[in-house]
Amino acid sequence: VQLQASGGGLVQAGGSLRLSCAASGGTFSRYAVGWYRQAPGNKREWVTSITSGGATDHEDSVKGRFTISRDNAKNTVYLQMNSLKPEDTAVYSCRRFALGKDRDYWGQGTLVTVSS
Repeated sequence: VQLQASGGGLVQAGGSLRLSCAASGGTFSRYAVGWYRQAPGNKREWVTSITSGGATDHEDSVKGRFTISRDNAKNTVYLQMNSLKPEDTAVYSCRRFALGKDRDYWGQGTLVTVSS
């Protein structure tokens, strides 16, 4: 299973970006998927996740600004990021959570830079 994250870039504060995480060699539909981020000098932190049934949860600092969604037909999970702040600057990575005997998988990161 390979996860491909894309959609990062440079945006001004207050702007928006949509990240995508596409799976190949496997599926997303049965698995929970999450987005994590790591800012320079910081530990990687959980941002948001979505269950196989579509239930979502978000870290407090992104509630009301970030939305995670999934399109199982496309094997893709999205992260819509609005009202971006400079402190959102980080490398964002997606994760397919483990399920039963199936291990978890991580995608490579995509860099999001928010300028003030």
